[in-house]
Amino acid sequence: MRISLLLRNGFDFRGRDVAHWFPGHMARGLKQMKAKLRSVDCIVEVHDARIPLSGRNPLFKESLGIKPHLLVLNKMDLADLTRQKSMFEQLKLNGVGNVIYTDCVNDQNVKKVLPAITELIGSNQRFHRMENPECCIMVIGVPNVGKSSLINSMRRLHLKKGKASRVGGEPGITRSVMSKIQISETPLIYLLDTPGVMSPHIESVETGMKLALCGTILDHLVGEDIISDYLLYTLNHHQQHRYVEKYELEGPCSNNETLLKKIAIKLGKTQRVKALTGVM
Repeated sequence: MRISLLLRNGFDFRGRDVAHWFPGHMARGLKQMKAKLRSVDCIVEVHDARIPLSGRNPLFKESLGIKPHLLVLNKMDLADLTRQKSMFEQLKLNGVGNVIYTDCVNDQNVKKVLPAITELIGSNQRFHRMENPECCIMVIGVPNVGKSSLINSMRRLHLKKGKASRVGGEPGITRSVMSKIQISETPLIYLLDTPGVMSPHIESVETGMKLALCGTILDHLVGEDIISDYLLYTLNHHQQHRYVEKYELEGPCSNNETLLKKIAIKLGKTQRVKALTGVM
């Protein structure tokens, strides 16, 4: 079976509509976040470092933008970091001036988050909360970007304590705004974990596909077949051909079905089926 070397110049979305995912718990979660704002000193928005400009929920800025804001681009170990400078510049044009890249699995750069939070709080008036020595931070973001992982990582680093927030590989693990979770003794800081909230209106089919690729939208809402096809197209488009070496292929492939068959054979993920033939 020969691998096709004719790579695609563009991706055909086959007339698909934009994927929408805004279930009831997201609407309730956003309402809970608004209700908690009065007791919050700073907002920490967590997003996937692989898609720093795509899929951030504009409702956060509209509803929660009155508080000091830090953007944490998590999963930096999976991202292409060669364009950090240009990303910072584009995010600054979008009104985001405080950005930190992190990897919560290995606690990389997580130690930078607490000083950035305290600096933001220290440079802003706390109004009715001046007499309260403790600080409360709300952690927000779209689903499955690592909000709970960031909280657990900060507790591990600053309090030497274990997990306080459930994590998982699928979106929708945290379903409501949780009670305060302590992550630091000096200064005394608590974090609020919140459910991932998607925008009710994703801007384009391609943005929805990127979100699906990063696991922030449930696979079945988009379709596993087109997600894997878009992943193959994206890898080839950015000349990321490590899959060729990993699966010992003849070269880059543009046909998703052909590639999946080759990988299945390589991994031994095939099974025998009975084929009924004959003349009726």
